[in-house]
Parts: sequence; structure tokens; C-alpha cells
Amino acid sequence: MKVLVVAAHPDDEVLGCGGTISRLAHDGHDVYITILGEGITSRYKQREDADADLIEALHNRSCQVAEVLGAQDLFLYNLPDNRFDTVPILDVVKIIEELVERIQPQVIYTHHGGDLNIDHVVVHRAMLTAARPMQGQPVREIFAFEVPSSTEWSFQRFEPSFRPNVFIDISDTLNIKVQALSLYETEARPFPHPRSPEAIHAIAHRWGTIVGCEAAEAFELIRSIQ
Repeated sequence: MKVLVVAAHPDDEVLGCGGTISRLAHDGHDVYITILGEGITSRYKQREDADADLIEALHNRSCQVAEVLGAQDLFLYNLPDNRFDTVPILDVVKIIEELVERIQPQVIYTHHGGDLNIDHVVVHRAMLTAARPMQGQPVREIFAFEVPSSTEWSFQRFEPSFRPNVFIDISDTLNIKVQALSLYETEARPFPHPRSPEAIHAIAHRWGTIVGCEAAEAFELIRSIQ
């Protein structure tokens, strides 16, 4: 099975489905990761003020993360961080369409449409357009993941709210997820921030208790064609 993960920023792929990526790879599936945004430039007053060396270092970290998780390949793009709404959505759609055509994935994991972060919302909508169920479309299933510090911070004020109905047991890969996240030194935060190692463990264990396993990642099934 070929799986495509479509993420907005470096670290979203780990926060959203890092344990699942590792499990799928371990089970022999081909997982491809796409990160559409360059990351971190929103921390500067002007995008042009961002340190190019820091962006390059962040992208190098993404390559290391993909290797730790066991991904087949990583595709990096340079959409403006937290400014995806300034890019014509058609441009975002075309990036994803080209990837779908090239990889021919049966499954896509991507952002939830009700997140607080505008880049996540744009990616969700663009992905649905790029993978619309026309004849010859290889994508049979689409899952939306949560991103701690974005999905829950919308406080269900934006529709649709995250309603997970698919859970993947990551009891054996949770530590790999945390290890991968630790490589993103500029993105991690100390506890009790949701992107801290302690919070990542707590979130996974909470979902695990809901479905009867030690640790799990939660997803909302958007579409499944059998």
C-alpha cells in the first residue's frame, strides 16, 4: 500500500501521525511525506527577514525525521509560513495533484479542516480538491489528523470540529514518534505545552484508554471507497 502524508509545516507530520507513519513503514507499506510550508518565517515581522540558514537547518531536520519514521521519501515545498491564505488555493491544489499523480497513493493522511491554524485549513481543502473522486483517482481513503496546539485550540469554534472515529494502535511506535519530534528542537516546547514530550505521551495514552490499548493516534475518516 502507498500512503501519502500531506502536512503544512515541519513537525505537523510527527504531531499528527508520526506513530502511524512508523507503524505503517514497519508493516511494509510505502509512506511518503509532503511538507508544503517552509516553516518559521511567520516569527519575523517580514518574511524576507527570516534567516535562510535556519530554514535550511529546519528542512534538514525534516529529512532526518523522515528517516527515523521510516518514510520512503520526503517532498519539501516553500509556501509562506502561516500565510497559505495569501497563496491562490489553485496553486496549492496543483502541488498536491502532481504528487498524487506521481505517487499514486491509496491512502492520504492530512490536516483537519476545523483547525485554528489557517495553513492547516487551506491544506485540508486543497487536498480534498486534489483527490476528488473522479474516475481513475487512486486515493481510496482520506484521514484527517489532529495537531496538538492547533486542533484543540480552536475550542470547537470552527466547523467541522474534530470527531475522531478511527484509531491506530501506536503502543510500539510512540517512543519513535517522540524521538522524531525531539529532532525539531525549534518547534518543541516545555510541559505543559501540547508539543512537549510529556504532552505527546499523555495524548497518545488518553486515546489508547478510549479504544483499549496502551497508546493510539486518532483520525477522522473523511472518505472511504471500498
